[in-house]
Amino acid sequence: MMCAVVFQPQGRLYYADPGALTPQVGDHVLYPTDGGPEVAQVTWAPEWVSEDVGGLPVLTEMAGPDDIAAAKESRKRRAAARVAARKLIREHDLPMKISGVDHVAATNHTTLYFTAPHRIDFRALVRDLAATLRGRVELRQLSARDEARLTGGIGSCGRELCCSTFLVDFEPVSVRMAKDQDLPLNPLRISGACGKLMCCLKYEHPLYQDFAEKAPGLGEEVETDEGTGTVVGHNVPGEKVVVRMASDGRVSRCALASVCGSRKAFDSRSS
Repeated sequence: MMCAVVFQPQGRLYYADPGALTPQVGDHVLYPTDGGPEVAQVTWAPEWVSEDVGGLPVLTEMAGPDDIAAAKESRKRRAAARVAARKLIREHDLPMKISGVDHVAATNHTTLYFTAPHRIDFRALVRDLAATLRGRVELRQLSARDEARLTGGIGSCGRELCCSTFLVDFEPVSVRMAKDQDLPLNPLRISGACGKLMCCLKYEHPLYQDFAEKAPGLGEEVETDEGTGTVVGHNVPGEKVVVRMASDGRVSRCALASVCGSRKAFDSRSS
């Protein structure tokens, strides 16, 4: 059994084993974290999955009124910490920007995530923040991709950023993947909100590789249900081949399964 929860509306999904619980969508549960159980909201009710997903954190219990009230107070503390941090950053004249704040009420521990153009000395800032917030304070510097994951946003596809919703790890992305997907090598077209190459280039790349192995190449003569033609394009997401028909010059988009390469082209590839 597996379910998914979020710690904030439209936030990143965290997967968990519901254990003996049967929460419904919208219910609040206690999700185990390194700092102790945290209140989270169920966005995907428990269901059986065919894959082996062992090792997931097990939900502690349903969140009660006291837990929800503590979570509300924690949100207030995070907001206050953000305001105090921005004020003190200006006073210390540090080139940094606060991207997110975490607060664990049980230990009165506040973690502030920030971005900066280079490594900076923030020891004095931490001392002043600890005195202002009256608790333990920790600062962590984020990379451009980590900041995008934390703050979220809308990608060029019009959907929520993959890194802030379902991606678990960042994997290396290369320009070669963009070339294999026949994308323009314009940084504005193939870069995400973080300014780095889009993560979708990586996890969509195997689809294009598999299609390239099965599909006839551009300029190749093929046989289709509508007659003989020449391949002039590929539609990889739609599993289709764009063919210009020899009879009348008409362009037709044919399913890959219905397109057969000519015997001559097959022999040339085999030799």
